[in-house]
Amino acid sequence: MQYQSTRDKKQKVSASRAILQGISAEGGLFVPEKLPELSIQRLERMIDQDYIRRAQDILGDFLSDFSREEIASCLQNAYGSGNFASSKIAPLSRLGKDAYLLELWHGPTCAFKDMALQLLPQLMVVSAKKSGKGEETVILVATSGDTGKAALEGFRDVPGIRIVVFYPEEGVSPLQKLQMATQEGENVFVAAIQGNFDDAQTGVKRLFSDRETIEKLRAQNRVFSSANSINWGRLLPQIVYYVSAYCDLVQEEQIALGEPINVCVPTGNFGNILAAYYAKRMGLPIRKLICASNRNNVLSDFIRTGTYDRNRPFYATSSPSMDILVSSNLERLLFHLMDEEDERIKDLMSQLTDKGRYTVAPDVLARLQVDFAGGFCDEAQTADTIRRVFENYSYLCDPHTAVAVSVYEQYRDQNGDDTKTVIASTASPYKFPHSVLSALGEELSGQDAFEIAQKLEQVSQCPMPGQLSGLRNKPIRFTESFSKEQMGYALERAL
Repeated sequence: MQYQSTRDKKQKVSASRAILQGISAEGGLFVPEKLPELSIQRLERMIDQDYIRRAQDILGDFLSDFSREEIASCLQNAYGSGNFASSKIAPLSRLGKDAYLLELWHGPTCAFKDMALQLLPQLMVVSAKKSGKGEETVILVATSGDTGKAALEGFRDVPGIRIVVFYPEEGVSPLQKLQMATQEGENVFVAAIQGNFDDAQTGVKRLFSDRETIEKLRAQNRVFSSANSINWGRLLPQIVYYVSAYCDLVQEEQIALGEPINVCVPTGNFGNILAAYYAKRMGLPIRKLICASNRNNVLSDFIRTGTYDRNRPFYATSSPSMDILVSSNLERLLFHLMDEEDERIKDLMSQLTDKGRYTVAPDVLARLQVDFAGGFCDEAQTADTIRRVFENYSYLCDPHTAVAVSVYEQYRDQNGDDTKTVIASTASPYKFPHSVLSALGEELSGQDAFEIAQKLEQVSQCPMPGQLSGLRNKPIRFTESFSKEQMGYALERAL
């Protein structure tokens, strides 16, 4: 299988090169030339398999220049080495009659990014060996909270790799910030940026394409790559858990084999829901993909109107990983909806850069709305959902998951669609104890994050994961803050 760029279809690379390079030279994103088929017969064979075996089956089609043994080793190192607190890796919890929470936060950093970022370093090390150039890979990451820590943990002390993470100084939760500031490893560097996530992401993209920076790296026998979801190696592992969730529903006799489901995903950079779209295109019986936004509802507006417009107020919310106005992975979806016309994609991306907005043609919007529905949830609705879910189901959810639950409920009530729905639960509630405890109506004043977390444990009777409680006594390593114009200087410091 070959991978082509969304902005120049003539650029074709192998899976290992797409993973190692991260992004195409002209700024496009790599997508597979074709998608493998996921037939009902193939799904039936997967039902009694464990998570790793299902992943092996799916990844084998996409990683055609990896041997079966290489894929098996990567998967075992990622998911089979005690890194995940649940033996099912991504278990389901029932929420009412027709909804199921897909818990993607049982990994080492308690966020769904672990599902991909425990595997990506393994894939990248194998890819680097295949290149045969002996270069050191420099991973640049912009994070709105969870990607940064998950990437730092995944790439920590991996030979031949350095990782530099940029996060918005005031745009992550206190525990997310502490997770990154205390990160261990000799090959890691963390920098706060005086701006929002979009500033950090724009700065990283600028560094990726800066010729002077690239030449400096080349002289040091170094190359750039990315651990953000612009890297196909980040997106591919996410396809697996939607397929696995479907198999679990069949195995647990919640649905019949072949019965369609809906999938609802709290979405910021559009990668997590795009993985579900790929699973649907491969043949997984998904009826509707429900895109859940917070107050920064640029995506739900786009799905409704066909106009993508980032020229709007930016809101810092209780679901910071979704506080994004430029959703990079949408470019991949548009490429498929526009019949892979790369010139049209380049034009839209230029409009977004120059004017901050673009509008797709009516036929493209119609195709989008066949597969996708969109909705959003404000701060009051988010808090209310956290409270209601706990009161009604004794289930404690984080603000991102609450956004998805709220939007799912809105969609169901407005459309009368009682299709069984998998809702992506993307983080432990203890990553956001302030927001969760406040939503439950408890007093917060005069307490630090750990005191609040302890009170949340008492109120909910749900224990705090050890990965988070252990942060309290860890030394802080990274305290520096840079303006967005200083990101190149911060990179030099890191190297």
